[in-house]
Amino acid sequence: MSLIAKLSGDGAAIPPRPDSVSIVKAWVGSLLAIGAVGLAASSMQLALVLGSFGASCVLVFGYPDLPFSQPRNVFFGHILSSATGLLFLTVFGPHWWAMALATATAVALMMATRTTHPPAGSNPVIVFLTQPGWNFVLFPTALGVVILLLAALVYNNVSRKSRYPKYW
Repeated sequence: MSLIAKLSGDGAAIPPRPDSVSIVKAWVGSLLAIGAVGLAASSMQLALVLGSFGASCVLVFGYPDLPFSQPRNVFFGHILSSATGLLFLTVFGPHWWAMALATATAVALMMATRTTHPPAGSNPVIVFLTQPGWNFVLFPTALGVVILLLAALVYNNVSRKSRYPKYW
């Protein structure tokens, strides 16, 4: 089969639209989680917000039952990816190829440790763009993701019949 033929797709149907209640719940959960992270950042005068946290909200509040949305994946995916970005930045410097190696390594590490969280794949790129120090693993990564997960644990268990998380 040619590449052109493959690019035309399999012809599968577009997934069904989530119901309106699920959409509103995801909106409210995302609002509360990013609001909590932003409020904590403002109160503590710390940078606690990562762009990848917005994408984490899509999974944690929109699709909380997926493996990518479970707390272990969210927490360790972000930590591994930020630390990998910092390691490659420190060892190789701010080069495009080092950023590519860091991102690829973060993806492989998340897969190998069964902690894949797709939004965290952007953390090495964020590290290379901002060139922070090693405290980046704690602030914003660890503290920000803990606040996001606390919001998810409370909100998803209050607003839904099923349990969150599915596993730790």
